[in-house]
Amino acid sequence: MTPPDGGEDTFNAWYDGHHTPSHVEGVPGFLSAMRYQSPAGPHYLAVYELDGVETLDSDEYRSRKYTPDDITRETLNNVSGFTRYIGNEGYFAVADDDIRTVLDAPVLWCQLFSVPMETRAAFDSWFDEEYAPLAIASDGFLGVRRYDIVDWDPEPHTHLILNYLESGDAMEASAFQNARSTERYRDLAGQPWFQPTSVLYCRRRTRFLKSGPAPD
Repeated sequence: MTPPDGGEDTFNAWYDGHHTPSHVEGVPGFLSAMRYQSPAGPHYLAVYELDGVETLDSDEYRSRKYTPDDITRETLNNVSGFTRYIGNEGYFAVADDDIRTVLDAPVLWCQLFSVPMETRAAFDSWFDEEYAPLAIASDGFLGVRRYDIVDWDPEPHTHLILNYLESGDAMEASAFQNARSTERYRDLAGQPWFQPTSVLYCRRRTRFLKSGPAPD
């Protein structure tokens, strides 16, 4: 989302003080939330960790979505650039065993792909077997994650890739560039659909956790 001109402080106060805690604490199945901001401008991203996509079919969540309170309705009516993607985790590789450190990474590089049905098996195996190991072996990459998108707004993308980084400089490391110079990568990258929407975000605040033990 992008808040209106002059409304950034109000937007962040609503998101941090109302929207995030309301969902994470109040909706069963919500585990945590992390907020990010693009260095290119006041464009914000929130990543919610859920027990599963069925969480969004619960009466509690549907009530909040379709009958929001006044401040939520007013805020959402004033934002632009709204996107929303729901996915099942297909693969998660980390550079060490501390997944919580990965989820708290300072930088998140997001890529959205629209992969044709006949190529999805090849794309998934390339990511899991080649890209992920090479990426997390590169300095500055803390983890990489592949999601299979099950619901979207507005574009019908099929895959969401999350790269958890120590800094944006990690993308320039020579070891990471090796992951983008293999024969399998070149075969995929040469296809017309291989033009992902790609955005870099910086962590805005600490991860908001549901009260009680942090999610694994």
